[in-house]
Amino acid sequence: MRSITVALGERSYPIYIGSGLLQNTGERCIEAGFPQRSPLLLVSDSEVAPLYLDKVAASLRGSGYTVVSHIIQAGEASKSLAVYEEVITTAIQGGLDRSSAVLALGGGVVGDLAGFVAASYMRGIGFMQIPTTILAHDSSVGGKVAVNHPLAKNMLGAFYQPSMVLYDLDTLATLPPRQVASGLAEVVKHGLILDKEFAYWCREHAGELLALDPEALGYALERGCAIKADVVCNDETEQGQRAILNLGHTIGHAIEAVGGYGVFLHGEAIAIGMAGAALLAAKLGRDRAIYEDTVSMLTALSLPVRLPAQYDEDELMEAMMHDKKFKEGRMTFIVPDSIGAVSIVGDVQASDVRGVIAQLKKEESPW
Repeated sequence: MRSITVALGERSYPIYIGSGLLQNTGERCIEAGFPQRSPLLLVSDSEVAPLYLDKVAASLRGSGYTVVSHIIQAGEASKSLAVYEEVITTAIQGGLDRSSAVLALGGGVVGDLAGFVAASYMRGIGFMQIPTTILAHDSSVGGKVAVNHPLAKNMLGAFYQPSMVLYDLDTLATLPPRQVASGLAEVVKHGLILDKEFAYWCREHAGELLALDPEALGYALERGCAIKADVVCNDETEQGQRAILNLGHTIGHAIEAVGGYGVFLHGEAIAIGMAGAALLAAKLGRDRAIYEDTVSMLTALSLPVRLPAQYDEDELMEAMMHDKKFKEGRMTFIVPDSIGAVSIVGDVQASDVRGVIAQLKKEESPW
């Protein structure tokens, strides 16, 4: 088992990465300090619950916990205020109190939604992340929890750290290939922003990662989580450096919003966004080789780097205006300076962004 600590003083917490961890969830809840006298709310989705919910619930009950469960429909559409209210209703009806905790068993949608429930129920109760996707190695670390608004992704949320992240690698074996590739987008992102050697390592070992080779995947997830943990520890509430984690997300979130959160998976949209950020870097005077290397890394991981022609430039620009990174009439982008180093660039001209969107439709790509 691999272990990483997110060092946030009294709110520090461990990330455990390994095989066979679900069967010890109850013991980990005791370690996390969740009292057995208070019910736990186990939130999962329609794809994950049939596979793992009973195993986790049995472990919790075996450790003396009362378990209340809520299963949401799988997919980004469930990150909504309507579904949030349904989960809150289950918590109230299940008798959760101030000493209770919410456990998020699933991918990023489950983690973000369940975390927002934990952050707001009785003004905040315990919370544990149990990610079951590669993508969730990113979303489960750092305490960003939220639901979407029809006009903008993650517009309603909070910074709310979990007490623990329990990452059982065995759950990844059931992921379809497209979900695997989508998750690897956030893995390579961590290399692109802060670790040049890791970024190129991801390209060199793309075949092993896509095949879910345990050794390669374990290392990649540990390194990705460690990079994110370091950034979060230095800037928990995104006042400065933490914004670099948004590489590719300004364009990516717009793609998701315009597509109705259903055309592209999150990692796929972010991959196109990272290609766009590299194109923007070239427009701003950086080396064109940054774009070429970024594209080669993403395509090696079976990720898209082009925008379909039917996406309307005006709609995408409008969606970006609703993004949280749009402030006081200025567009802010995370722009690569090289592979493994990025800058936060404010006052980006809308015309340059529009040009990038147009170019993303025209660039030749093997994907």
